[in-house]
Amino acid sequence: MKKNDLEKINSFEWLIPKTFSKGLHVPVLIFADEEIIERCLDDKSLHQAVNATYLPGVLEKVCVMPDVHQGYGFPIGGVAATDVEHGVISPGAIGYDINCGVRLLSSNLLLSDVAGEIETLIGEIYSNCPSGVGVGSKVALSKKDLMGVCSSGANWAVRNGYGYFDDLDFIEDSGSLVHADPSALSEKAVQRGLPQLGSLGSGNHFIEINYVAEIFDEGTADVFGLKKDCLAVQIHSGSRGLGHQVCSDYVRRFQREAPVKNMPDRELASVMIESSLGKEYFAAMCSAANYAFANRQILTHFVRKSFKNLLFKEDLDLTLRTVYDLAHNIAKIEEHDIAGEKKEVCVHRKGATRAFGPGHRDLPDQYQPSGQPVLLPGSMGTSSWVMAGTEEASEKSFSSCSHGAGRVLSRSKAKKMFRGESIKRDLKNQKSIEIKSRSMSGLAEEAPGAYKDINQVVNCVEQAGLARRVAKLKPVAVIKG
Repeated sequence: MKKNDLEKINSFEWLIPKTFSKGLHVPVLIFADEEIIERCLDDKSLHQAVNATYLPGVLEKVCVMPDVHQGYGFPIGGVAATDVEHGVISPGAIGYDINCGVRLLSSNLLLSDVAGEIETLIGEIYSNCPSGVGVGSKVALSKKDLMGVCSSGANWAVRNGYGYFDDLDFIEDSGSLVHADPSALSEKAVQRGLPQLGSLGSGNHFIEINYVAEIFDEGTADVFGLKKDCLAVQIHSGSRGLGHQVCSDYVRRFQREAPVKNMPDRELASVMIESSLGKEYFAAMCSAANYAFANRQILTHFVRKSFKNLLFKEDLDLTLRTVYDLAHNIAKIEEHDIAGEKKEVCVHRKGATRAFGPGHRDLPDQYQPSGQPVLLPGSMGTSSWVMAGTEEASEKSFSSCSHGAGRVLSRSKAKKMFRGESIKRDLKNQKSIEIKSRSMSGLAEEAPGAYKDINQVVNCVEQAGLARRVAKLKPVAVIKG
């Protein structure tokens, strides 16, 4: 694919038309500036977006976010909606880490309140929130417990003492997808999930202590509970081995039992949503998503516990309030305007986040006037952003937005270019950021230089009308899986 294959709509929107190749069902709409477009052409991400237009029942367009990069079958930073009655569901368009997502906690603690305590505080969190490949958790689960987790998600965690019922109001779908059915999980998925609830995982997962560096919308920031110079915490984790196994199991079954003809990439294996196999996968995916919601809820509990264990001064307000918790890799049945009519569709978001605008019925009352908080984490050492969803996103992207900075280097290339020890030292010496990680090679994979400029991504998002800036966060301490 070449740049002249794209039609430039404006400085932040580009189109791959249906005429690009024979058989495309819909065009591809890309939200990006010139520089990001040039980078897209260096990998297969745009080809993957084109391949997704062949999915049966795909509607209107396939969307590509400015943090896009190549993934398995479907680009990371991709969004597609399919017809619920006559369309398919595809695990490759959702991802292996089902409901990998981010939770943001706000506080009234000033950065100055914890001066000299950050290294000890992040050490306490590191001790309470296990991280790394295959690492287990401090939560002992029976198989019956796991069925409850996968059935009711964050609600199970709160009922069992991990957090507050108020937290549930500020999680997508209140932290529990109703179509979950744990009986759709394989025994291997169950066994992988049993020891890992309440653990961070590896790769790009993190817990990060930030402070609110800048506020761009005072009114919305106040509604979100974000105050200048106050601490905030981000928790980025997903469904761990359970979710990965669900994707692996069903991709193999789809390819073996119900292959869709005329698809250009077998990694986009799919089945009709209304088929028995489609319903079974959807139930398993929702179960894994509930596991992820519960996982972030339990991590939240241990982060709060860490703050209280260390900062026991009576004059400090140690409340860490859930601002929002949202999913990155998921499929949701939502109502959208299709060809002028309201229609239920299955929105696949892979490396993309929901971004409902003001007045949407699925938002908590508190966020009805402002729109949904949209969280765009930076890349360890760079700023993160809190934005708010817009009505325009409903029209342009099925109410979807970027999920972060997006990679520009593969993990293997990053490890060749960077050294974890150097990254840790430089972030400490140059930016006063404390880093905790079990693996120096894993730290190298997540080097800030391996990612796009988050500020550039945010500018594209805002200029395209998908979300608007509310606040900028800067890191003071990071735990990487």
